Amino acid sequence: MIDPAARPEPRRILMLGATGTIGRATVRALLARGHEVVCFLRPRSPGGRTHLPDGAILRYGDVTDPVSLARDGFRNERFDALVSCLASRTGVPRDAWEIDHKAHSDALAAARAAGVTQVVLLSAICVQRPLLAFQQAKLAFEDELMRSGLDWSIVRPTAFFKSLSGQVKRVQEGRPFLVFGNGELTACKPISDDDLGRYMALCLEDPALRNRILPIGGPGPALTPRAQAEMLFRLTGREPKVRHVPVALLDTIIAVLSTLGRAVPKLRDKAELARIGRYYATESMLVLDPATGRYDADATPSFGQETLEEFYTRLLRGEATVDLGEHAVF
Repeated sequence: MIDPAARPEPRRILMLGATGTIGRATVRALLARGHEVVCFLRPRSPGGRTHLPDGAILRYGDVTDPVSLARDGFRNERFDALVSCLASRTGVPRDAWEIDHKAHSDALAAARAAGVTQVVLLSAICVQRPLLAFQQAKLAFEDELMRSGLDWSIVRPTAFFKSLSGQVKRVQEGRPFLVFGNGELTACKPISDDDLGRYMALCLEDPALRNRILPIGGPGPALTPRAQAEMLFRLTGREPKVRHVPVALLDTIIAVLSTLGRAVPKLRDKAELARIGRYYATESMLVLDPATGRYDADATPSFGQETLEEFYTRLLRGEATVDLGEHAVF
């Protein structure tokens, strides 16, 4: 890998998904490395804030409309690269195929017309075992990108810090930490926003990261939910309290919502959300060994410096905040 401190040749980049936490971190990293970053955003409400750095160029339009992408985003101008941290908000089938697949496909077509020669895509490591609609939609676009003839990097992070922060407040309030099964059904190597943003930026610059699928985690060993609980109790100085939730409870919820969804369409989405929850409760976010069908922590690459424990410490001190959004599991 090239030296992250080396100054790259400035490039002109169109950025999708810039207002998400990873998107903002990626914009910061790109600007810090001297690139020109044009962010294509949804129209904001009056007085709304993007929380993007001053150096970012903001343009507004509809990412689901190919005409708006070309007219309001690219504007018949030349660009060197397309970087996307865009993802469906819910993961339900309608949103997934509209955002994770079609919007990206339309953006790819507009990017080619604008002279783009390289694409960096933020995907997800869970597509290794695709059982859900949003995973299948992501894979469909990944395949299109790999066949595009452009240089590409597909980044598949293991887990985000914010997705593992939903129970910090519970522990602070003296309530038990909830785990599925024995708390060791899954493991991940979480990576911080800023570390992942820097890795995304490096994909533009390092030839060794081009035309590759790139699973990536943060520093340190893989962590199970039980290990995360023990870490939080130690950092807060509270007596450990862990409540075990049977996976069968999720199976029951899925079965009930699926049955009711046949008569009440809006419950179909709730059933899919329950399936997503079950997936993350039972599947590790690590590299999957296709030969054995097992997840392999040692084969999962690491990048960056900040650990989850350091982030929890800053969060507990009030030095960091987290907007859980759809990442709030409990």
